[in-house]
Amino acid sequence: MSATVRTAKKLLLGREIAHMIDTAGVSQAEAARLIETSQPRIASLISGASNISPGDLILLAKQLGFEDESYQEALRELRRDNHKRGFWSTGHNRAYGDDLRLLVDLEKLADQIQSFQMEVVPGLLQTEAYARAQQGDLPIDDEGLGAEDFVQARLARQEIVDKADAPTIQVVLSESCLRRMWGDADVMRDQIDHLIKLSNRKHLMIQVFPFKTRPGRRSPIGNRFVLLRVPSPGAAGPLELAYTEGEGEDRYLDDRKALAAYEAAWARLSNAALRFDESRAFMKDVLSEYKEMQ
Repeated sequence: MSATVRTAKKLLLGREIAHMIDTAGVSQAEAARLIETSQPRIASLISGASNISPGDLILLAKQLGFEDESYQEALRELRRDNHKRGFWSTGHNRAYGDDLRLLVDLEKLADQIQSFQMEVVPGLLQTEAYARAQQGDLPIDDEGLGAEDFVQARLARQEIVDKADAPTIQVVLSESCLRRMWGDADVMRDQIDHLIKLSNRKHLMIQVFPFKTRPGRRSPIGNRFVLLRVPSPGAAGPLELAYTEGEGEDRYLDDRKALAAYEAAWARLSNAALRFDESRAFMKDVLSEYKEMQ
């Protein structure tokens, strides 16, 4: 993992640095001179693409007028270990690609996750058999990674669903997620049953978007996406961004205009989808169909 790969804590720290600069009413260039660095490096810190030493971080805070010790400790905590590389280079963690690593990191710290999915049940809600069916007979690659590594990496992400302070997870599933068969009928029966059970958890809400429901002209049903909110221990407020996944390209969008567009899309889709009780009944009907398959 290169030094330029962003992490959740780097993004949060970058937001705090931007908040301090804006509050102090100085430019990035002026802030850079306070710690004898360059404006591009300040911009890189704000975007989460660079590291800063503890000394420079606290010096910058003090020079910008942020003397409160509790706030400085929050900054230290965000900076602490936010650049470690070892986690991603051992065991099945190596199976996470560079683009996906930030999503996994964000999921661990998020207090709210909203996801619209089609064709494939989202990784956080997959059974082991379903995840394995997706990988098929993937051969061992040049780095020694095989199907089992990718399956275990996917299952490890699901730890956030069961932790004591689990985030609120809201998912809208296109009916295609339930109909598209990954593996045989047994795999799909177990997966649908798993979704039904998960839908009864207080912090996990699942809605189904049936084929028969008209999406409306502006509902982006061809574009799966995830909205994440990560609380900050500092003063800049929560980090909010959209994650979109495409062929060969994963994107993280945090500018206000793009984020607003995806928030509007989420509102349209979740409002058009079946209610929670209706969705549970719909999934039970699909489960019954799979049970009839031999």
